[in-house]
Amino acid sequence: MGNGKGADALIPFWKRLKRSGASIEAVATDMSPAYISAVQRHIPEATLVLDHFHIIKLFNEKLTKLRRDLQREAENGLGKPILKGIRWLLLKNPDNLDDTRNERQRLEQALKLNQPLATAYYMKEE
Repeated sequence: MGNGKGADALIPFWKRLKRSGASIEAVATDMSPAYISAVQRHIPEATLVLDHFHIIKLFNEKLTKLRRDLQREAENGLGKPILKGIRWLLLKNPDNLDDTRNERQRLEQALKLNQPLATAYYMKEE
């Protein structure tokens, strides 16, 4: 592969791949439009697999933005401090929530107070 992140960085790779005669069944990539386009152009029969890490990263970024937006919109009642205190709880693996610190209870309380946040959270966990 060449230097950089654009489609041109893959030109040497595509040349070597074509010469090798290899049969590619699947390609794992991040969500770079340049990489996706190049794979679809050069090996359209291959299954395109998006990298799990980058999908979760993007989902976590969207979940954090939603929580911030909801926190900003919340009135100064109970909801605002609850939303403010759960950022890491939303991102944490549910199996790693610390019951001695009431993390599971705090997360569940926040999710009960806010349906859009609960929906996004449970989608992430599926």
